[in-house]
Amino acid sequence: MQGGAGPLEPPPSPYRGGHDRSGHAHAHPHSRSERREQRNQHPVDARMPRERARPERHERDERPYRQRDEADLRQPLGEEMFEAPHPQRARRDVELRLYGLNAIRAVFARRPQAIRKLYLSGNRIPALQPLLAWCVANRVGYRVVEEADLDKLAASGHHEGVVADVLREEPASLSEWLRELPEGPQLAIWLDGVGNPHNLGAILRSAAHFGVAAVLMPKDSNLALSGAAARVAEGGAEAVPMVRMGRSDNALTQLRGAGFALAATVVSGGDNAFATALPQRLVYVLGAESEGMDRDLVAACDLRLSIPGSGKVESLNVAAATAVLLAAWTARNA
Repeated sequence: MQGGAGPLEPPPSPYRGGHDRSGHAHAHPHSRSERREQRNQHPVDARMPRERARPERHERDERPYRQRDEADLRQPLGEEMFEAPHPQRARRDVELRLYGLNAIRAVFARRPQAIRKLYLSGNRIPALQPLLAWCVANRVGYRVVEEADLDKLAASGHHEGVVADVLREEPASLSEWLRELPEGPQLAIWLDGVGNPHNLGAILRSAAHFGVAAVLMPKDSNLALSGAAARVAEGGAEAVPMVRMGRSDNALTQLRGAGFALAATVVSGGDNAFATALPQRLVYVLGAESEGMDRDLVAACDLRLSIPGSGKVESLNVAAATAVLLAAWTARNA
């Protein structure tokens, strides 16, 4: 108090603005010593505590993480579960979202440990009993959901009642593949510029049917397995390895060193694919329909083959042409 006389005045308010909660104003001390004395009389700790104080960071971090249990699996799916992966990001992601009954059965048969999550419709429970039992035994989450949920999860209506998130299998290198390849007749496919997922899926299906040893991809190719390709492949994606090559000239040298001949497939002007003698170890090189094969790659191949036809259409699409060529080689080497 100032002056030592007069009625007692309330102590200065600890609240900002020089007012207490009753609305009375208070004079602010002017000297440094007066302000220090006032702080000592009313320390910061005397302020009214908050009703809900936020815990310190280390206290918050020590709270135990709640594990997802079986009850969680029966809860409605959040919108974030329905977001389809961006095509470019999906290639870099560790997990791949697959759909289609045979595609997922094939993963379960060959590498069940790759399955991370499973979503299915109620009418698929009988067909997927072995997979569901494995999920329970290995604590892999699964949910029975509505068809509309599966449409969103797959970003497609062609899911056939089941969707799964699985670990993506990285392509082997050409050196690794050649090192493990058995002796004797072998057939492989080199895809130059093919990017359509449905074409890739159809090629993988035919390749699995005819026992192709691998699908070879150029170093700079954006080609990668997708959910759509795996569904169209009907399980073939698990039967045929995908191999990533290095530089084309090095790949040609490595393949020839392993006893392979390379056959470029061209729309016209090549040797008859049905009448030409085909080597026991052969790589068919196929290009995209719109752009065709790289000219330098065509020139570097040992053979140039064409599929004869009526001429009423220009050519077969790359997936159909692949099936015809694989059948032609198999007929000579079965």
